[in-house]
Amino acid sequence: MTESLKKFIKAAIIPIIVAFLFAFIVLFVLYKVGNDKLILATDLIDVVTIKTDSKDLVEPVLENHKLENYPTVGSKYGTLKIDSIEVNLPIYYGTSYNVLKGGVGHDTNSFFPGEGGSIVYMGHNFKKFLARLPETKIDDIIEIETTYGTFEYKIYDQQVINELETDKVPIQTDEEILMIYTCWPINNIGHAYQRYIVYAKPAY
Repeated sequence: MTESLKKFIKAAIIPIIVAFLFAFIVLFVLYKVGNDKLILATDLIDVVTIKTDSKDLVEPVLENHKLENYPTVGSKYGTLKIDSIEVNLPIYYGTSYNVLKGGVGHDTNSFFPGEGGSIVYMGHNFKKFLARLPETKIDDIIEIETTYGTFEYKIYDQQVINELETDKVPIQTDEEILMIYTCWPINNIGHAYQRYIVYAKPAY
């Protein structure tokens, strides 16, 4: 190898190394600064709802509803509190893209707290939403504050289920059961095929 070729290679390598280090630093800073937004963007692409045919409905479709006035789709009607994992989130009626960006969604095919049937809530798994749901324990208390009263539920079961296992999220009227779920694994990026779900019954 000639001396001039060696000098050329040496001169070319140094700028490449510098450029690589600069690009790495820039990407690292962008990742740190925008990590939450990146997680939000990728997770919103995911399908949170278990029911592939579920739609936001203007009117409740089930019989035996007991409330006099129901919230409109997309409106906030309560707050979900789980003190054991520091969750304090607004509850919206519906499960649309816009609803799930702002808080917990209420499946419009399910009942409301106090009506004696299945209550189904869902939320995304990024940091400030339901990322800590798997940290809950049996007997933890879930509090739901609504425009018509406050309700407390005690967790009695926790499961990881397939997104299409609708039988694990039954809509029934035999007893009041609160079901809350989010995508699983928690750190998943892209479409998740599983859900982490907690089951709770009235604490009284």
